Parts: sequence; structure tokens; C-alpha cells
Amino acid sequence: MTFPHTVGVVGAGRVGAVVAARLRSAGYDVIAASARSVGSRTRVETMLPGVAVATPGQVAEQCDLLLLAVPDDALPGLVAELALDGHLHRGQVVVHTSGRYGLGVLAAAAHVGARPVAMHPAMTFTGTDVDLARLDGCVFGLTADGPEQDLAERLVADLGGVAVRIREEDRTTYHAALAHGANHLVTLVTQSMQMLRRVGADDPAAVLRPLLRAALDNALVYEDAALTGPVVRGDVETVRGHVEALAEQPVPTLDAYVAMARATSAHAIADGRLDDRRAKAIRRVLRESEWDVLATLVADEDSRADA
Repeated sequence: MTFPHTVGVVGAGRVGAVVAARLRSAGYDVIAASARSVGSRTRVETMLPGVAVATPGQVAEQCDLLLLAVPDDALPGLVAELALDGHLHRGQVVVHTSGRYGLGVLAAAAHVGARPVAMHPAMTFTGTDVDLARLDGCVFGLTADGPEQDLAERLVADLGGVAVRIREEDRTTYHAALAHGANHLVTLVTQSMQMLRRVGADDPAAVLRPLLRAALDNALVYEDAALTGPVVRGDVETVRGHVEALAEQPVPTLDAYVAMARATSAHAIADGRLDDRRAKAIRRVLRESEWDVLATLVADEDSRADA
């Protein structure tokens, strides 16, 4: 079967515009894109100059490789609508970029003879040309059957990425792992920067950058062996001091600290560096802090009710 070269993208968001632009630079003919928001239309103009903006149905009808890069919750309905309204055709390659979903969400497309592929880039996107170079060496979680597997691997290679096969039943766990590691990392780093800014650090990023880079590099190589800090050492009073200091910060920051400290203690116990006695003492401190937070929230709620 001839390898598809005409590409249409539904969802010119941060992911869709970048992936389509990279395919275009690899020689694919990107002929149409759907773009509902002002931001998406701007991305088409800047990342895909000259590409026609059309409705999802019109995009699907024109191409032999359809790239669906829409939010997870919108994907099932979009596929069903395109299939039921006759916009998809036999032999067309339909690729979605969702991490959560595999091939099941493309069942309606497969029913009309399209060739389904799940191809998720394990990367965070800005939606600008900065992302193009980041695709070099980027892992793509692939789920595909039969001849579509070879086709999907070639697509990833043309994008400059590395293909990793993910079983259909493992897609949600795969995506949860990436979201937990990347999205929650951003939240933790942002909270740390806000705290440093409150204590007078003019450039909190400069304070954190060497530490975070070393911690990330060590974790990626050594996993739990890279753990350091008061929880691992069993420094109960230091943890207590942290909790008391964080009580003056926004509640989500204390919540995140307590949750991660509890998880860290479990890893440190499994690693053999934290004994059961000190672990129980640390968890007691963490538990007491949760009670204090709950009492504060209840008092605030009562106060608002009385106002």
C-alpha cells in the first residue's frame, strides 16, 4: 500500500500544529487544518503558513493521513461524528495523539475501513517553533496493529522520534505515569519558586536550577537511591519545622508537601534507609498537619456562613 503523504490536522493546538509542521519539514504535504480558537488560527499562520483552515469534516475528506490532536474528552465524539457523517474513507490513516487512548477510541474509523494508529509524543509543548527541535529523540508511545505498526514507526522516524510500543490495555497507566512525572513536577517547582519569592529571592529559578537538574539527573539514573533530605534521614523535627512554616503558605502547597513526604517515606523504607520508628514519627507529624489544615478550612467555612 502506498505510504500516505497528504496530511490534514484536526486540532491545531500546541501538539497538532507542531507535529504537522515537523511532518511538513519531512516532506509531507499538509493540506488543511481545523482551527477554532484565535490561538489555533495563529499557530496555523505561523507554524503552517499557506495551509488552508477548514472544518474538521472538510479536513478529513481531503487527506490520506488524518492527524487528530484534540483534548482527550473531545476525541471519542469527534471520531464518531467524522465516521457517521461520511468524512472518513477506506484506506485513510487516522492517527490520534492522545496518551490516554489506544485504538478503541478509533473503532468507528476502523469500521468504515480507515487504518487506526495511536501515536502519543512524550513531550510537553509550547505550540511554537521551539518545540520542533525537541522532537529529536522524543519517545512516541505507539499502539497499532498489523501493517499499521510499520507505518506508525516510519511516521515516528520521520518526526525524528523514537517509537515505544504500548499495549492497548496499558495506555491509561502509561499516560498517568507521564502526567504524574511531568505535570506534577511543574506544580511542585512552581510552588517552590513562589515560596522562595516570598522569602526574598529575586531569582528563584536561579536558586533552584542547579539543585533540580542534579536531582532529576540522579533520579533518572539511580531512582530511589537518589533520594536525599530530612524524610530519608528521619529528621523528624526538621519535617515538623517545614510543616509549621508551610502552614503560612497557601493550602495546596502544604497538601503537596505532606503527600509527597508521605510517599517519600514509603520509598525510603523500601530502600532500607528509614527505619519503622522514625517513619511512624514523621507520618504522625504529617497526619497532625492534615488535621490542622482541616480545622482551618472548617473554621473558614463557618466564618463565611456566619457573614
